[in-house]
Amino acid sequence: MAELQLNHIGKRFGAVTAVENVDLIIPDGKLVCLLGPSGCGKTTLIRIIAGLEEPSTGHLLIDGEDVTALPAHRRNIGMVFQSLALFPHLTVAENIAYGLRIQGAARPARKARVDELLELVQLPGLGDRHIAQLSGGQRQRVAIARALGLEPRLFLLDEPLSALDAKLREAMQVELRLLQQRLGITTIIVTHDQREAMTMSDLVVVMGDAKVQQVGTPLEIYRNPVNTFVADFIGSSNLLPVAVAGPTRVVLAGQELTTPAIGADLADGGPATLSIRPEDVHVLPSGAEGENRVAGKVTFVRDVGASVETHADCGGFTVISVAAPKDRPDVTRGDDVMMELPSASCVVLRR
Repeated sequence: MAELQLNHIGKRFGAVTAVENVDLIIPDGKLVCLLGPSGCGKTTLIRIIAGLEEPSTGHLLIDGEDVTALPAHRRNIGMVFQSLALFPHLTVAENIAYGLRIQGAARPARKARVDELLELVQLPGLGDRHIAQLSGGQRQRVAIARALGLEPRLFLLDEPLSALDAKLREAMQVELRLLQQRLGITTIIVTHDQREAMTMSDLVVVMGDAKVQQVGTPLEIYRNPVNTFVADFIGSSNLLPVAVAGPTRVVLAGQELTTPAIGADLADGGPATLSIRPEDVHVLPSGAEGENRVAGKVTFVRDVGASVETHADCGGFTVISVAAPKDRPDVTRGDDVMMELPSASCVVLRR
């Protein structure tokens, strides 16, 4: 177990900046997801942590020790690659024992450790099988066991579940999280899957345009995005252009709405963006009185089984509401409605 600290980490490939000025602390024993779209720098960052790429700027510290110049094989870091990189000519046991053999561990010690790891990843008795005889989920477990074989200080996984089908992927998310909690090992996972990051991690690091956009718990990231990039990338959100009319007021489509306290950087009367999650928006009958309600006309209704999605045109802006089937609004396309945007659910961001 270890704490990882990144100070002003940057990486350039010629004229291209892959990672820019990242300051980050990964707490001891936590599972952290680096989340972002393709090309945002998350894989480059995890490769820098592993020692597979040298940073152009900055320093890395593990438990206070500067490891920036330390080669990968001396950092005691376990890594699972997106391709898994298992050796097809070796058995399961030989794959898992590979690092131990390179380190010169005796045969009895290697066998005992392999048996222990096979139990840990729920593959007992499969040590003699070849990789080609395994399912995708089993190969994933072998790669994890191999990475854990040397009891690393840090455990890194680069999009480890991306090749699995949806059902197996969700099952492996649970297994991986339970395994991490059981071992208490500091773990960093790279993913572009929001659901994966939100359901597995203690902390989410949202990356975009080669920078860290926000760091927080899954709930903090979802409920209090710091900018429109995070609000748009994490889950679904209504992002509505508004004008700031006061410390807790904005104007949308000519209707004044109350909000939580607006940041001092958003001057009165300035343009801003109102972010509100669709599940927080309520569809009410036309003319229903109350605060934070905007008149609209239903343009689309979609029933996807687990939820009902209602779109309404409110003064030229589309507002989306999502409700459980039991709360399904009794509306159809063309109906006049009031869309309620509860104050506590609104977040005002710089446009």
